[in-house]
Amino acid sequence: MKIYIAEDDTSIIGILEDIVEGSGLGTVCGDSGGGPVDLSQVLALEPDLILVDLLMPGKDGIQVVRELKEAGCRAKFIMISQVASKEMVAKAYLAGVDFFINKPINLIEVRQVIKNVRSQVENERDLHAIQSVFASKQAPAVSAGQKEERRRKHLQYTLSQLGMAGEKGAKDIVDMCLLLMDRGEQASQVGVGALCAQLSENPKSMEQRARRAVERGLFHIASLGVEDYGNEIFSYYAARLFPFQAVRAEMAYIQGRGERGKANLKHFLDGMLAVADED
Repeated sequence: MKIYIAEDDTSIIGILEDIVEGSGLGTVCGDSGGGPVDLSQVLALEPDLILVDLLMPGKDGIQVVRELKEAGCRAKFIMISQVASKEMVAKAYLAGVDFFINKPINLIEVRQVIKNVRSQVENERDLHAIQSVFASKQAPAVSAGQKEERRRKHLQYTLSQLGMAGEKGAKDIVDMCLLLMDRGEQASQVGVGALCAQLSENPKSMEQRARRAVERGLFHIASLGVEDYGNEIFSYYAARLFPFQAVRAEMAYIQGRGERGKANLKHFLDGMLAVADED
């Protein structure tokens, strides 16, 4: 995986390079050298991942991400920041940021977040390859194992669209959806507790992880709606995966009004099955 570092502190660039290459996470294909980001250079390098500082001279990190996205950059973005206000986080997500790393730099956090992004990139590549095969008129017959893997990749891609791919509960959600698909059932019929009991020796922990992941997805989708009610991802997923009242409450919370919306795991799982059927 090729990684570009956009940072105005050369010492932090050095630290990040050591972590990335010393941990075998990828190759640093370029950096901003402590100065303003050269957008044309970044686009020419075609990195898979860009680590970008929020507070930089000239253009801040959010503006850099937005302009790169508008120019056709398809890289994933990790924002490095000392700022943690919910308004800033919402703006960063809307601009296209996938994950955050907090300053001061923490070795374990950097490793884990980059691993999460690498997994997301690999999943999306695999899904694209599978979709390309099935788009062909001469696509070969699909085995049961291939069908399940295809479903898994599609579910993982949906979670990545919702900013949930890096959450610990993402795998739990995928496993629950696959079990429901295999049995032709819905979570509203079976119950989340029963699903977790069939999949884990510690069903309560599994359910808690999944609920936290759905809460992250609710925040992400509500952030998109706050900035642009016509956003394609918001328009497609909000009504399908979350209760309307929960989305509205979460949007109000992001704007500083009222309490957070309540994520409903059962509703979310049934929505994931519906989205999978549509595609």
